[in-house]
Amino acid sequence: MADDNGRAIPSGRLSRLGRFGRMAGGIAGGVVAEGARKLASGERPRMSDLLLTPANATRVADQLAHLRGAAMKLGQMISMDAGDMLPPELTRILSRLRDNAHHMPPQQLDKVLIAEWGRDWRRRFRHFQAQPVAAASIGQVHRAELPDGRILAIKVQYPGVAASIDADVDNVATLLRVSGLLPREVDIAPLLTEAKRQLHEEADYTRERTMLERYRTLIGDDPAYIVPAAEPAFSTPNVLAMDFITGERIEALETRGQEERDRAAHALIALVLRELFAWGTMQTDPNFANYRWQADTGRLVLLDFGATRDILPETRAGYHRLLMAGLVGDRDAVRDAAVAAGFLGEPAVTRHRPAVDRMIDVILGEMTREGPFDFGDRSFVGVIREEAQAMAEDRATWHVPPIDTLFVQRKISGTALLCARLKAKVEVRGMIEAYQNA
Repeated sequence: MADDNGRAIPSGRLSRLGRFGRMAGGIAGGVVAEGARKLASGERPRMSDLLLTPANATRVADQLAHLRGAAMKLGQMISMDAGDMLPPELTRILSRLRDNAHHMPPQQLDKVLIAEWGRDWRRRFRHFQAQPVAAASIGQVHRAELPDGRILAIKVQYPGVAASIDADVDNVATLLRVSGLLPREVDIAPLLTEAKRQLHEEADYTRERTMLERYRTLIGDDPAYIVPAAEPAFSTPNVLAMDFITGERIEALETRGQEERDRAAHALIALVLRELFAWGTMQTDPNFANYRWQADTGRLVLLDFGATRDILPETRAGYHRLLMAGLVGDRDAVRDAAVAAGFLGEPAVTRHRPAVDRMIDVILGEMTREGPFDFGDRSFVGVIREEAQAMAEDRATWHVPPIDTLFVQRKISGTALLCARLKAKVEVRGMIEAYQNA
């Protein structure tokens, strides 16, 4: 549920730039204070330690949450992509951005809806709930009842979000550079360009409506899933109306029985495999808020299709080759497939071959083990992190995978994290084997 205290979302370029300026100034002040404290205690402070203090973590998270838009979306994306590999301090910053925080106050919401629907927009509803049921990075969702009793979910975009995307992405990238978290040797320009492109697509609710209807057709009458139907009469480029589908937060399954958790995880994994190998179309945002669970029907509710994209044939082929090599436990074939698909760069494999092979062996050991895969057993992650540490410190071999691969991997990694959260046990091997001839 969104916070009861709405805060107006900064919509102008100067007001948003001012927010970034105050954030940077606050961080600088925190760095000076923490540096002085460490020097006084006889310690020699490192810049990365000074930047990632709890106070700075709170400062960054709160400001990005208030800015919403691309600033917050990028934080969520990095948080989901990096999984277990981020420094704990940065993880705390980014995990805060997955929570519902600030939303538009009623006056700002009314102004937006007058611009979209006209001054008498309230007459079109029997009831419109002013308090949003969810507040995300680009928009917030309201529950509304039509005169005929039909219940809709109304997704309203924050004002100024679309116009601020390019500047927000550049500003967040600058903050990451200054923090030292991104080495200067890595060229992230293509990634930033693609991030801007996707965020502009996500801010286009007309496109999202098209993708929602397309995805609904792909799901068809599969009883494992439910996708809301769009309502064209209330949809605009900045407002998306659809059926209001009931369901509980997917994380609420953590307290349910093993069988129910396993069934939900099976549906999540089956969906990713179908997107990748059967459809070639994938909803690439695995944010937990994009799923609901209907305990009474056992169906997975799928929401938010702004990040839906077509997957390139070569990306699909690369994943297929990688997974098939994994099924037979062929370490050399897995390594070659990982390089060919762009997961690993040649310099990293050449300079860190033993570490790469040990990581592959760990993954193959998990993949080829008999019985269901236990997502709740995360012991192997620590082993991989330990092996990856030396590679991570060798910045000369840092490598940015192809953009298409990054978005697919974001969905795969996020799905695995959700299954781990549910401590699910799923017969994944058999599910992958079904696509051997895909």
